[in-house]
Amino acid sequence: MSAILEEELRAPVREARAEAVVHKVLEGKKALVTGGSRGIGRATVLALAEAGADVVVNYRSCAEAAEETSAAARKLGADAHVYRADLSSEDETKRMADAILDEVGPIDILVNNAGITRDKTFLKMTRTFWDEVLAVNLTGTFSITRALLPSMVEAGWGRVINLASVVGQTGNFGQINYSVSKAGLIGFTMTLAREVAKKGITVNAVAPGFIETDMTKDLSDGALATVKAMTPMGRLGRAEEVAAAIQFLATPLASYITGQVIPVNGGMYM
Repeated sequence: MSAILEEELRAPVREARAEAVVHKVLEGKKALVTGGSRGIGRATVLALAEAGADVVVNYRSCAEAAEETSAAARKLGADAHVYRADLSSEDETKRMADAILDEVGPIDILVNNAGITRDKTFLKMTRTFWDEVLAVNLTGTFSITRALLPSMVEAGWGRVINLASVVGQTGNFGQINYSVSKAGLIGFTMTLAREVAKKGITVNAVAPGFIETDMTKDLSDGALATVKAMTPMGRLGRAEEVAAAIQFLATPLASYITGQVIPVNGGMYM
């Protein structure tokens, strides 16, 4: 991809961010991003910080990356905190949530981004791989949302934004556990949205296509070519493009949007 084309592709994202930065539309809000140390999570932390929110970065294993992301958010003017928890553990998740509520205060914006993959075809899929993926991607989302939602209800305002996936909408060879977890998040999103709509809380999902992150960096040249051929835009997405959609859903501008799945997939699924 030429440098000129790359610059043209990045410009709209920068312009949208600049608008949010000017108005600081999330000033006074506190946001938690699970799996916030790298990739889409990191880009989301910075996008919310740019829009004026204070941020909490959750991580499981990459402490150095989490601290770096937190430092980058502080440079943008945000109050930033780092908390470790493995969301597959209900006990760890509850301890983290209790600590955040006690030390940071109620969370206004929850971005359920943490997720893992354990890829195998169905006939080779182990129960361990199945359980590990659902425990983080689906049950982890349930646990942290259940812990933080009551304070949103009490405040009469909140945003829950779940990271689904195009794979949860189309399926994908060798990813039945991941696909099921992401499809489950879509159902979770729509149901919870109905339950809390009258309480001032919106619940939406963003469904990325194939994005340039750690999850895709190990794809073979052949696999990358196949993905690009399946994508009308002919390229992978960038974490900042997904974060821009999340940032929008968190703002007052999206106050009449709930129970929706926002695709950021380059046209792969329409």
